[in-house]
Amino acid sequence: MNIASIKKDLHAYIRPNKIAIYQNFFKTGKGQYGEGDIFLGISVPNTRSVAKKYKNTPYEIVEKLLSSKYHEERLLGVLLLVQKTLGTKEKGFKKIVTFYLKNRKGINNWDLVDLSADKIVGKYLYEYQQPKDVLYKYARSKDLWEKRIAILSTFWFIKNNSFEDTLKISEILLRDDHDLIHKAVGWMLREVGKRDQNKEEEFLKRHYKTMPRTMLRYAIEKFPETKRKAYLKSKM
Repeated sequence: MNIASIKKDLHAYIRPNKIAIYQNFFKTGKGQYGEGDIFLGISVPNTRSVAKKYKNTPYEIVEKLLSSKYHEERLLGVLLLVQKTLGTKEKGFKKIVTFYLKNRKGINNWDLVDLSADKIVGKYLYEYQQPKDVLYKYARSKDLWEKRIAILSTFWFIKNNSFEDTLKISEILLRDDHDLIHKAVGWMLREVGKRDQNKEEEFLKRHYKTMPRTMLRYAIEKFPETKRKAYLKSKM
């Protein structure tokens, strides 16, 4: 196994006609959140298939992938780390999390975060009852992707009906000025509501009048229409 063979298998899925679509979708233009990111035109399912094939890839190769200029190669690196978590016990899992956070500069678009943060950071912190300090540190960071890692990591907690950290981190991020954080927080609040609507509404009743409108819209998306309209009307 070497990086050349892995890239060869990944690049077999290149579709040049998809490049412009992906670059527009992931906002790679000047001044946008993904400015300068370069795409090969490879779909996520195809990247996943390569990750499964090479699930035992050594860390030194994963590190090279995470530092690649190509988005899909970094995505492959992230998915390889997710693969490494499967069936891994605490000591090995801690190594994966440490490596993930050390190389977080390569985890620099929302799909890279969303496909990995809860399955790596969130799962480790929850399953092994670790302190959540790193999430609160990242929630207060000036870095967009660290903030997204903070809130998305709590998705694993939500899946296990643990909502406290999601709500606390959401409160920290209420005044954030980036649309991607508004969407992420709203999404996580919505996921809380799917499992315990009363818990979500306790949060909303305290904050819905001042929270960003996009955040609110995402949070109440699954509410009955009359209730959703009532929240939005009061927000105006």
